[in-house]
Parts: sequence; structure tokens; C-alpha cells
Amino acid sequence: MGSCLAERLSHYLDLTDNEHAALDEIEVQERECKRGTIIRREQDRGRELFVLRSGWLQSHVVLGDGSRQIMRFFFPGDIIGLSSLALDHSPETIVTVSDATIAPFNRQKLCDIFESHPRLAALIFTVTMAERVAMADRLASIGRTSARARVASILCEIFARNRVMLKGELSELQLPLTQEDLGDATGLTAVHVNRMMRGLVDDGLIARSGNKVGLIDEGRLAAEANFIDRYAKIDTSWLPPAR
Repeated sequence: MGSCLAERLSHYLDLTDNEHAALDEIEVQERECKRGTIIRREQDRGRELFVLRSGWLQSHVVLGDGSRQIMRFFFPGDIIGLSSLALDHSPETIVTVSDATIAPFNRQKLCDIFESHPRLAALIFTVTMAERVAMADRLASIGRTSARARVASILCEIFARNRVMLKGELSELQLPLTQEDLGDATGLTAVHVNRMMRGLVDDGLIARSGNKVGLIDEGRLAAEANFIDRYAKIDTSWLPPAR
């Protein structure tokens, strides 16, 4: 299998052979991780970055009262650890929520790509900014919307992000997430998440079977969540030409 990062970035732009080759170089090593593996702890001085090749991960911070706030979920094709580029320590703990395969690489490899392939550098930057906007959307949702809207929003986000890699319609997913995970991502208790999920099922917006979730009426679900898909399309018109 080629570069998962290249596959993800190709959703937004046709990459050249040289760009594909450069991205292949950062995924030459693989590390298999079982569910629950801590990839990096908060405050660690990790210098590695990772591309997620398979499985799901999450990052979280532990608050003063000992509770956990999940900041984001990671899916195949994501770069993990970019936030630590600006700091000398990790601002979050990163943990697998399913069995996963990651490709570790050092900062120098990323520096080489930025120097030799400025269009790739600009594209990675742009995608990262879109992710920051999506995170701001979720923070606004947590602070200003109902519990039901928060759960609807996180479901819409998970489906939207996975569509980027699957390159097509996606109406059903196996979620390796517990209700506690969803609660820690939305500021709710697991009991509250379960109640909201049941309500979405009863109202015909989603279907559930074990850990499998299907979208029945995605339009209504997105409307209830006031969800804007920040992942389907980004502006690449300003990017420099490929070298």
C-alpha cells in the first residue's frame, strides 16, 4: 500500500509522481499498536511525528478535576503530533482506540518535504487550518448547543472525515468508540450520550446495531447539529506550482 497521507491529500489535489515519492518516504517504517496503546503522553518531549495508516486514535488532556477532554479523533491518512512542532513537549496524550498501524518519522523528513516540495507544504498547512476551524466549530458546539446537537455534530464530523479517505458515499461505520469516548469529546456523561443516541434512533436520523452506526437522514442530522463539513473541500487556488 502506498502513502496514506498522499491518498488523503489527493482528495484535494492531484499530486505529481515526485510528490507521491516524497510522501512515500515518510511512511517506510510501520509500528503495530494494540487498542489502548499510549503513543505519547502529555508533557512528553517527543520528537517523532506519525502518519496513521490504519485504525483510529484519539488525543486528550486531563483537566484539573481529573476528568478527560478528548480534543480530536485521528483517522487513516492523518498526521499525528503536528502540535508538538511549536512546543518542546506534547500538549496532549495520544492513545489508540482500536488496533492501529502508525508510521513514525522525524521532523527532518518533514523539513525536507517543506524545502523540496513547497506545494505539498502549503497543502498540508491548508488542511491543518481546515482541521483547526472544525475544532473551533466543535468547541462552539460544546459551549452553546444542546446535548443532542453535540452528539449529532460529532457523528457528522466522524462520517465527513472518513469520507475523505473512502472517496465516496459513506452511510455506515463501525465505531470503535465507547459512549464514554463520545462523552469526553462532547462534554457529556456516557449515560447522557446513550440517551441522545437513542433519541436520534427513535426519530429516524440514525440506526444502531452494536458499535455500527448508520445514517438514515443525514440532512436532518446535520441541520440539528448546525454542522458544516470543513473536510469535503478546501481552497487550493493559492497554492504554488509543483516543482
